[in-house]
Amino acid sequence: MPLLMALCTVIGILIGIFYTNHFSGNRLNIINTESNRLNNLLRIIDDQYVDSVNVNELVENAIPMILSELDPHSVYISAKEVATTNDDLKGSFFGIGIQFTIREDTIHVEDVIADGPAERSGIVAGDKIVEVDGKKFVGKEVTNSEAMLRLKGEKGTKVTVGVMSYGSKKVKRITLIRDEIRTQSVTAAYMLNETTGYIKVKSFGENTYAELLVALATLSQEDLQNLVIDLRDNVGGYMQTAIQMANEFLPAKRLITYMEGRRSPRKNFLSDGRGAYQTIPLVVLINEVSASSSEIFAGAMQDNDRATIIGRRSFGKGLVQQQISFPDASMIRLTIARYYSPSGRCIQKPYTLGDGQKYEQDLIDRFKNGEYFSQDSIKHEGPEYHTTIGRKVYGGGGITPDIFVAEDTSSMTSYYKKAVMTGLMLKFAYQYTDENRKKLKEFTDMQSLSQYLVRQNLVERFATFGDKNGLKRRNLMINRSRALLERFINARIIYNILDESALTEYLNQFDPVIDKTIGVFERGEAFPKKPEPEANASVSSKQKKSSSQRK
Repeated sequence: MPLLMALCTVIGILIGIFYTNHFSGNRLNIINTESNRLNNLLRIIDDQYVDSVNVNELVENAIPMILSELDPHSVYISAKEVATTNDDLKGSFFGIGIQFTIREDTIHVEDVIADGPAERSGIVAGDKIVEVDGKKFVGKEVTNSEAMLRLKGEKGTKVTVGVMSYGSKKVKRITLIRDEIRTQSVTAAYMLNETTGYIKVKSFGENTYAELLVALATLSQEDLQNLVIDLRDNVGGYMQTAIQMANEFLPAKRLITYMEGRRSPRKNFLSDGRGAYQTIPLVVLINEVSASSSEIFAGAMQDNDRATIIGRRSFGKGLVQQQISFPDASMIRLTIARYYSPSGRCIQKPYTLGDGQKYEQDLIDRFKNGEYFSQDSIKHEGPEYHTTIGRKVYGGGGITPDIFVAEDTSSMTSYYKKAVMTGLMLKFAYQYTDENRKKLKEFTDMQSLSQYLVRQNLVERFATFGDKNGLKRRNLMINRSRALLERFINARIIYNILDESALTEYLNQFDPVIDKTIGVFERGEAFPKKPEPEANASVSSKQKKSSSQRK
């Protein structure tokens, strides 16, 4: 009996090994073999290479190269970059509480955040930071990433900055204690007219849904009857936030999105019917930079025939990433699934494994192909799908808006382009702000400040400034682009003195997309209408003959 039991055990083990090798083990063996080759290579380099080598640095450089052979959105994030990468989505960070720009290799304070360490210490907009922790911080080493690395830090830690006030050459040293600084993802919320509210959503972070509810509650106190949600230039963020937002506008049991992957079984996300704004007329604005969570929200509204989508075709990112951390605090974002809109379309635009360059070139190719200027230039590479009431929509490359609004380039000249690309207009706006800050601070709202700026003839001042700094004066081009030049300069000054909300409100006054949106509400067309049935293509021979005789 013992011999028989031992024999059965051995046979069972052999059968198990056979099935393991044939159905799962081969794949694992391949992975283990390749992993061993990489480990052996690193060990050989470390042991025998002619010069000393930093193996950790080799690994750091190799991981992004490996991931680059996958899809364009699987990426590696070093330990040093992790905190900065997640700050925007978390809705807060630990720092000194300033917004800054780098001009002439020096940090210039654009704005101080209310009740932050910088404001409490007396730092004001217009100051320059020239030292950090007793060391000079000016010159080529001053970059955005390096500045954030030095000024951000754990809550409660100290940093000493050398501050030079505008017009002074004396350095004042101030010790600050880093604190939590809140950031906003809903950057504007105001009434476009007596009945139409406008909300600008910059990103989909942890606090975005809560910020949206606050904005909606505020606008509801001002006779809100129509609503615009602006997702232009919103590159996305957390998928769950987009689902929460969509739920606020949909009736119960409507599919918002679903995700599915090779190792990720299909998961549906349905509305629960608790949203407080299920019947309000709604328009969603998108453009070629609107991506990811922006497309989830816009796709849910479009496929459920809940809103009219206005603008230009969105980016086309339909891949879901999972963050996986390593012991050294670095991490990867690995694509694990695709998400689909309610009609079943995948929004992801085509890509070739390992060819990130062509993928990044897509928006430039759209511009060259005329897609920003003509709806007829939009190429639908994916199959045709249908919304709940039968409207045609397409997959395979972003959300195509229901109403297309072309980019206006009629006033664009090479002079204007050069003024923007060289940064001279930004420099002029900052310099004008610094020199006139005391006067400009007298204006506390966008309308009064913009009216004052119009009277200052800033385009002519800029033309003189540009001529002195290498941008040759071109009077004909300046006259043609005058409105664009004035708008850009005034917008930056308004942002410097007020905030991002005032900047958005100012620019919206001249935006053809906003004009088109208000027209949709005025005509009562925010809710999409069921398409007319297509005429039957087949006709009888008698009908054909009759038609021929009438000709």
